Amino acid sequence: MSVAAPTSRLAATHWLVALVCALFLVVGALTLDDHGGGLDAMFQRAIGNAALDYLSGDGERAFEQLLVPHDRYYGAVVEAPLALVERILGLEDSRDVLLGRYLLTHLVSLAGGVFCYLLVLRMFNNRALALVALVLFLLHPRIYAHSFYNSKDVPFLAAFMIALYFTHRAFRRDTLGAFLLCGVGVGLLVNLRIMGVVLFAAVLALRALDLAFARSADGRKRVLLTGAAFALAAALTFHASLPALWTDPIGRFPEMVDTLRSQPVHLQSFFRGELLSFPDAAPWDYVPVWAGITTPPATLLLALAGAVALAWGGLRRPREALRNGPLRFGLLLAALPIATVAATVILESNFHNDWRHTYFLYAPLLLLAAVGLRWLTTVARGRWPRAGAYALMGAGVTVTIVSMIRIHPFQDDYFNSLVDRTTPQRLSSLYTVNYWRMSGLHLLNDIIRDYPSGELHLSIGHLGFHRTMLPADDRERIVVTRDFRSGERNFFEIHARECQPSSPPPARRFWARRIYASMLHCVIDPAPLFERLRREALASGEPLVRSTYDIHRDGRRLTYVRDGCPVDDTGRQFFLHVTPVDASEPLAHVFDHRDFPFARIDGNCVASVVLPAYPIAGVRTGQLSREGVLWEADVAFTPPEVEPAALAGEPLARSAFDVHRHGGALIYVRDGCTDADAVAMFFLHVVPLDARDLPDDRWRYGFDNLDFRLWERGGRDGDRCIAVAPLPDYPIATVRTGQYDGAGRLWTAEFALPDGE
Repeated sequence: MSVAAPTSRLAATHWLVALVCALFLVVGALTLDDHGGGLDAMFQRAIGNAALDYLSGDGERAFEQLLVPHDRYYGAVVEAPLALVERILGLEDSRDVLLGRYLLTHLVSLAGGVFCYLLVLRMFNNRALALVALVLFLLHPRIYAHSFYNSKDVPFLAAFMIALYFTHRAFRRDTLGAFLLCGVGVGLLVNLRIMGVVLFAAVLALRALDLAFARSADGRKRVLLTGAAFALAAALTFHASLPALWTDPIGRFPEMVDTLRSQPVHLQSFFRGELLSFPDAAPWDYVPVWAGITTPPATLLLALAGAVALAWGGLRRPREALRNGPLRFGLLLAALPIATVAATVILESNFHNDWRHTYFLYAPLLLLAAVGLRWLTTVARGRWPRAGAYALMGAGVTVTIVSMIRIHPFQDDYFNSLVDRTTPQRLSSLYTVNYWRMSGLHLLNDIIRDYPSGELHLSIGHLGFHRTMLPADDRERIVVTRDFRSGERNFFEIHARECQPSSPPPARRFWARRIYASMLHCVIDPAPLFERLRREALASGEPLVRSTYDIHRDGRRLTYVRDGCPVDDTGRQFFLHVTPVDASEPLAHVFDHRDFPFARIDGNCVASVVLPAYPIAGVRTGQLSREGVLWEADVAFTPPEVEPAALAGEPLARSAFDVHRHGGALIYVRDGCTDADAVAMFFLHVVPLDARDLPDDRWRYGFDNLDFRLWERGGRDGDRCIAVAPLPDYPIATVRTGQYDGAGRLWTAEFALPDGE
């Protein structure tokens, strides 16, 4: 055989790799605008811009940006180049910025695929097997979708694959230069996500094994030198690529580890039919289950075969498993997922949004699949058995491609056949779906198609991220009308017409209709809506409160109305403190807190909120701005139910309120209650027979104290006010009580309350 033959085959293989990557790049470029605005895209962009500003000398301001909690320790190895390209090309329009980021992020993913091919080629010297590994890398449906709009997790996966390549190369060559290059790769990996320390620790552990098996002093010296060079290169690269650590690397490193480990976000996620609340630690099997149900079955089966083959090889040749060689590297691939899951359990890490924080584990999983396919084709002797193995592999790839085309562009909601997918409702009750809200862009496009002119008043919520992907003319038509939310608290869905497309959506968009459509409402002509809401509010009679807003009550709903709402109300929202009649801790100020925005319609403002179902003593409500409270009002609602016998007989005190005792409580009652009584503060001083009965923090006063307003302990029924204040359970000597306001005491009363009365 001539030398030209293998050379030509190698050239042909590289042309095939280039063709596969070019095909994915072309398809990705043609479908870029099918993907909506990723939830984190603009936050990640800010990290890159802050890093560039810091590096260009705009120190203090940019550094403060980098130190925003939670985002401060995300590395800018990917974000800074993305921001740099954006500046070089002069991209300013939000759509152009996002499309540029998506294309560049996809290129990073393709680079990871190329290094996957190169690593498998190094491991097995089998070009066909390496090409299969490349295709499997690029055809994971969820990771493919994320390769456009997720500039955190998918670049980390690509960097992990590249770092594995240089790790394999370093141990195979065993030279100082190779380990220095490996250290640089691992340092950049840790910069992207702190979980990269798993590979850092693995390389040092393998060097420790090499030191134990070194047979000569020169060998031990070389191992120590290369190991130290690797560790130093990784540490320096990590430090140099993370500006947030430049001023205090030792002091801030523990904070960085804790911040990135705990993921301090408050989210909820369905997992096996159970609603998990984060930042609580995830169950130990959270990552394995998510990886198992969202990875194509062919890859899973091959990875399982590879793990079995490596375990069998390790049992047969235990000493070889500990020495530098192919078997040990394969066992490292199998150990990485196990070690990572164990570390997350020990550190009580929390995850959310499927297993995207650990997508990097797809790199060792895929390499195990390559080991499995190699083992199967080796065991299957003869041409036809090997052809059958590759045919099965091809069938699995074909099924995956068909699935990805069928659900495009919602590949981020791919589940394999291990999950009950009989109906979207069943699936969404088991696992979180549509986290990235990718259906939002298609909903907006449907509305714009059906209403080609005029303003669109939309309640968009998370759709705001997708609005940035619209052409500028369409973006300018959208007016964000706040508080058009779905759910009980919002009442606009009763009046606002849901914008439905004129034609039924394609089957592949089932998430867009069944999961997300209920979160979108729109009003084409908003002026009649405001007038209707205003008329309904006025029909309920006199407002409970007349202030900046008139507040009306209709059953369990409060409606806030204001004519002539100022334009500068943009950053303002309402607050509502709801106090129950039956508080779980009677001596504490217990209330239900809600914040909600308002809608501005043709220069007028209106808002609404549904009150909770339990009996309400009263509410405090008002409006907030960035500067503080603009106005507030207290409203006494439902008076507590009091038995007539409790008010019979002479009261203990007669004043502005008559005070009665009934069991373990005092009852305050007044006919002809005024607005001032409803908001004035009651005080109750309880003096015990034995001072030792007082709580420790009351000893210096000599009495127990309770302050409350009428709306906290009672309510108003017409012009009659009733409040009930609990008494402590120890023997009581005397009681002082009364009311006061900002100007002083309104009335006071003191009476004896001997034990046993």
